[in-house]
Amino acid sequence: MAYIHRVQYYETDKMGITHHSNYIRWMEEARVAFLAEIGWDYAKLEEMGIVSPVLNISCDYKKTTTFSDEISIDVTIREFRGVKLFLTYVMKNDKGEIVCTAESSHAFLDTNGRPLKVKQDFPEMYETLMERVSK
Repeated sequence: MAYIHRVQYYETDKMGITHHSNYIRWMEEARVAFLAEIGWDYAKLEEMGIVSPVLNISCDYKKTTTFSDEISIDVTIREFRGVKLFLTYVMKNDKGEIVCTAESSHAFLDTNGRPLKVKQDFPEMYETLMERVSK
């Protein structure tokens, strides 16, 4: 299910175009919603002692967006290596046009910053993520 974000006035610049930094925020919103939707929301992860920092982000801006545009964001798991999670994002405007494609990578660490062996330590989470890796 796509995450929906409506462009807010404060997210635009003097030219009325969405500032590029906001797409990164939308990715986070969509990622948080995606993980909650599959049963692994951030609050649950943090209660389990899991943190998931962003390692890398890349965006390819295709079209501009403006105030009040409705943006749908599809999140998919491109790859999961147990410690590293690679996500892709496709953002579309309400006309169905792609406005941005993006990728992010994340690690799964304990609260001391050490990498977790998700398959071994959290097999349920591992299976849930592996089931959703795009083929």
